[in-house]
Amino acid sequence: MNKAEKTRQFIVERTAPIFNVKGYAGTSLADMTEATGLTKGSIYGNFANKDEVALAAFEHNWKRVTTLLSVEMAKCDSSKKKLLALVSVYGNLQSHDFPKGGCPLLNTTVEADDTHPELRKNAATAFRGWMTSIVTVIEKGIAAGEFRAGIDAEQTALALIAMIEGAVMVSQLTGNASHRTAIMAAVERTIHDLT
Repeated sequence: MNKAEKTRQFIVERTAPIFNVKGYAGTSLADMTEATGLTKGSIYGNFANKDEVALAAFEHNWKRVTTLLSVEMAKCDSSKKKLLALVSVYGNLQSHDFPKGGCPLLNTTVEADDTHPELRKNAATAFRGWMTSIVTVIEKGIAAGEFRAGIDAEQTALALIAMIEGAVMVSQLTGNASHRTAIMAAVERTIHDLT
């Protein structure tokens, strides 16, 4: 990695938590310069504009989530346990290296829906990737006889993601982690019902 790449990475790592907490609209250039200790010229010498920084920050935050999920799922020896790893991670965010501010997919989707088409596009791509990975786990579970035949893998994956993201949203909205715990218990029951 050359010096320019290291600087870009430094900027992304330092600003990603701010974008995830404050969002695109709420993150100012002053926030970025304060977080990095760099000048406006240094930031915009490495990125064309705030949009580029925000897109890179989302990718960084989402990669942290997918890496965490992949590591936890890789520890599991069955499809059911892999799905239950989602419950473990999202049910205990504080115990994992999860991005500050909650789920970047949820945060970015809500904010970028009407205001930032490129961020929305990236969030949609991230969602499709997550959906595909869960569908794959479910299909492998069906093929292995772990899950009932005839389960609609895509519909099940969609329901799991909706419940997980809903749990995070309700918990953030109310400031009450017990809501997330209760919804994650419903996710766990849904996974057990696949057998």
